Amino acid sequence: MTPGPPPSLQLPSFLHGTFSSVQQKTRKEGLRCGELYGKDGSFPVPLRMLEVPPGDVVLTHEGADLQHERPAWRLHMVSHVMSGLSEALEGQNPFPARDAYEGRFLETAWGALYFATSAMVPVSAERTALRLQAVLRFWEPLKGARYLFKTLGAPFTLEELMGATCDWAMDAWCPGGETSARERLTTAAERMARATREDCIEAILRQMPHALTFARNLKHRDVVADPAFQRERLAVLSPPAFERVSGACTSDLLALLYSWDRQSGRK
Repeated sequence: MTPGPPPSLQLPSFLHGTFSSVQQKTRKEGLRCGELYGKDGSFPVPLRMLEVPPGDVVLTHEGADLQHERPAWRLHMVSHVMSGLSEALEGQNPFPARDAYEGRFLETAWGALYFATSAMVPVSAERTALRLQAVLRFWEPLKGARYLFKTLGAPFTLEELMGATCDWAMDAWCPGGETSARERLTTAAERMARATREDCIEAILRQMPHALTFARNLKHRDVVADPAFQRERLAVLSPPAFERVSGACTSDLLALLYSWDRQSGRK
């Protein structure tokens, strides 16, 4: 049997166009989602899907979106949908709705890629595992496009994009770069999904030296850089506080380091 054509990537029509048009459409979509969520806790499907031609470039970070008048695939502007969703809830706690929106649209290729590459909080081990597993399920359609992330250099392949955006997850949960990004992400996601608290602590400690390279103006660097000190502090974090950092995301570890540095200064 002759194999059929590879599956194509589709994005909602509200993510294609000039910056101003996508800004308007994504806010409108967020309000539409918020209205239905407020009624029955569900979300509407996008009104129209567009096929991304093979090799077309998808913008995945606002830092790469510098040509606002040029029509483009603006995946990063899902963030405007989330803002519109929060706006529609009129002062209610938006996080349950945002979590539900993520859970619903992780079932799509575009949603999976957005939530995996945006590192939207929370970035716990459990949440990150779900995001990476979703991308891996949609790998074939996603790999047909090219991606810009933060700069206007050469577009990335899907492997390169995931390597640039999820390197922290691979380094913390699948150290060693001798295999492909796809293989390392698969292993990292499997380990995160079944991780105990001690597994998470070990992953965090592996990633702490990298986080320290970004830490500026620490007054007690020698103290907070000590692995024994880090292990002691991680051990006493409350379950909710520990859950927030359990994925070992670099930005979360930086926040921990600065907090520990301030606490050390008060002794």
